[in-house]
Amino acid sequence: MLNQVTYLWNQPCLPQLFQTAISLHGHTHYSKESLDFIPDFASRRPLLRWALARQERRCAIPPDFSQAYWTPPLSPRGAYEVERSQIEDRLGLASFVSLTDHDNIKAPLLLQVLPQSHSIPVSVEWSVPFGTTLVHLGVHNLPKTSAQSVLDTLATYTVAPREERLPELLAMLNDVSDTLIVFNHPLWDLKSVGRASHRRSVEHFLSRNNQFLHAFELGGLRGWRENQEVVELAHVWKRPVIAGGDRHGAEPSANLNLTNAATFAEFAEEVRCDRRAHVLFMPQYQSSLASRILQTVLDVIREYPVHPLGRMWDQRVFHPDANGVMQPLAALWRKPPGFIEATFAVLRLHEISLVSRLAMSVGRSRSEFRLPPLGEGGKAA
Repeated sequence: MLNQVTYLWNQPCLPQLFQTAISLHGHTHYSKESLDFIPDFASRRPLLRWALARQERRCAIPPDFSQAYWTPPLSPRGAYEVERSQIEDRLGLASFVSLTDHDNIKAPLLLQVLPQSHSIPVSVEWSVPFGTTLVHLGVHNLPKTSAQSVLDTLATYTVAPREERLPELLAMLNDVSDTLIVFNHPLWDLKSVGRASHRRSVEHFLSRNNQFLHAFELGGLRGWRENQEVVELAHVWKRPVIAGGDRHGAEPSANLNLTNAATFAEFAEEVRCDRRAHVLFMPQYQSSLASRILQTVLDVIREYPVHPLGRMWDQRVFHPDANGVMQPLAALWRKPPGFIEATFAVLRLHEISLVSRLAMSVGRSRSEFRLPPLGEGGKAA
């Protein structure tokens, strides 16, 4: 296994040794991002908790955060272009971009009909309930002719999970030699079940399914400490780590994969067969994680004069109406509540250059991920 992690701020000329960079794990407006984190977030902030409770008492339709969702701001073409531009215009390399919306492949199928993006792989981020937690798997480069039927099969597990069936489904994906299966942000406790409980579920998941996984993701929107733990987890389970940007806003991915592969299938073979991967962290990863997440929020609530779902943010956030039919928030109120607009106004202060520079400097780190020496022990493949 040949696995490397480098940093563009330390080795600015390194990309010149490669022909291609690959962006994995980006989202478009076809992703449905849950809002079920809001009650927990508000419960730890008294002023926000009070404002939310006050608004709930005034609502004709009680808020249902378990069903409500927001959508990332970029269209498929916009998401593709922001990643392509970083690779080709900034690094001067050939590019492959794999967009992975949640349980949805509309974006790559649409992009494949455009001349400039016809080679984009058909990929998805599959939501996999397991035990008390939820894991996400990046499934890259599905065969175009069967991709939708495969996705429909995977969806049956997501809706009605049966753990004993999961190895069969993963084996089906693994049997397609050009497909790459990545364990996305494996240590992120998506269901807030608690760090220890999530880790136990992950270990159980790996004990049954690791043989079908090809790599573990270092997340572009995960912190240094968590990513270091992923490095150690991947070493124990004898899997390489690769880059996954997990981009939800307008900022390009904070990490990329460097390769000399001429096709995505060749890259998949390098990872699957040779367990070879080279992760490049871009300068934006040095910035405060809190600042970068805030920037994503600002991207989400920004006005977009030309957007498939609507100009304003409340046209791109959805909630069930009185009959349980999903509707944009703009159809459910005359205007956003005052406390939401006030909160957004405070957040927009981040875009003032001085405030932005101060925020970006907080949390800056010169840490580097420590990859264990080759040859050390680990669990069986």
